Amino acid sequence: MLADKDRIFTNLYGFESPYLEAAKKRGDWDGTKDIMARGQDAIIEEMKESGLRGRGGAGFPTGLKWSFMPKESDGRPSYLVVNADEGEPGTCKDREIMRHDPHKLIEGCLIAGFAMRAIAAYIYIRGEFVHEALVLERAIEEAREAGLLGKDACGSGYEFDVFVHRGAGAYICGEETALIESLEGKKGQPRLKPPFPANVGVFGCPTTVNNVESIAVVPEILRRGGSWFAGLGRENNTGTKLFCISGHVNKPCNVEEEMGIPLKELIEKHAGGVRGGWDNLLAVIPGGSSVHLIPKSVCDDVLMDFDSLRAEGTGLGTAAVIVMDKSTDIVRAITRLSAFYKHESCGQCTPCREGTGWMWRVMERLCTGEAEIEEIDMLLEVTKQIEGHTICALGDAAAWPIQGLMRHFRPEVERRILEYKKNNAA
Repeated sequence: MLADKDRIFTNLYGFESPYLEAAKKRGDWDGTKDIMARGQDAIIEEMKESGLRGRGGAGFPTGLKWSFMPKESDGRPSYLVVNADEGEPGTCKDREIMRHDPHKLIEGCLIAGFAMRAIAAYIYIRGEFVHEALVLERAIEEAREAGLLGKDACGSGYEFDVFVHRGAGAYICGEETALIESLEGKKGQPRLKPPFPANVGVFGCPTTVNNVESIAVVPEILRRGGSWFAGLGRENNTGTKLFCISGHVNKPCNVEEEMGIPLKELIEKHAGGVRGGWDNLLAVIPGGSSVHLIPKSVCDDVLMDFDSLRAEGTGLGTAAVIVMDKSTDIVRAITRLSAFYKHESCGQCTPCREGTGWMWRVMERLCTGEAEIEEIDMLLEVTKQIEGHTICALGDAAAWPIQGLMRHFRPEVERRILEYKKNNAA
């Protein structure tokens, strides 16, 4: 269990003010000028040493991502873009950071932006986060007035500013290139890669897109040292992580824990256990709605980190743990997710545009049993034709919940079909 001294988000539950005076008492903006004085390359090396992997879902090494940015300008400015769109069902961690600890994010923007030689950061915030955007804007204004941002940020001689851009609630804009398109005022549709954002990003300039949590932990890592962060969790899965636990638990919550904590311990220690006891557990979606679900037999021993979950055929994703007990209609739950992905497809790629609607319609029939057994394999075949054949990962996200359902709960789907046939036999 994570020791209190190792917690990064000390105001996660909002018991104290989110604003500058209280944030400084919690240790924010402490020695920021000294951190920047180490130099850009030294900061990136320290981030690599920490082993931090992106907290938005993909888990790409953060320091490595920063190092792709050009060291010498060709005349174009560079930008940092923070992905605060957080549209993944079950996920509500970035929202809490912006609502209760915004200065961690703003200080992180300055240090990360400086390390990548960026002139500004754009925080692209989900449109529904009205209160969070107001808190963030006020915190940025405070930082400007205190000289922490602007022409001489923190007295470092470096000019840097942070801007908030409100999205309009499209899930697809959580994908980094769709986010960039939206930020430029265009329709939120993913771009073909290459060119990658580090070469041609927002406004045609070198850009890095990072998740809110990935940026908010940066100042604390650099204050305490990359080796401190690397000493938490497991090898290649280091540090602390915010977990969102929802669904059929006694106390749904957000909690900061060490990477690699057993799933059972996470649920029982922090969320009051599964409703009706651990034996009443049916399945868990461990990383937001787009990853494969895992049945109770896997949940008993699995560790909550990127590699352990990948070994079980699922993923850590955003670490949004959705718990389903035995009262859940599991086929209906996955059908509901299919409807969500159909609705959120941007329509650019044919496999996703046509496939998400087709999968949802088949899932609706499988829910009631009005289908043939052979259609299960046909549906799985279609998921394979969608997965990996689209510009962005929304096609994968739509396919994976269905694949997970059939892998672990296929007998339940078949039972419905046979029961429907029996009840409707002429």
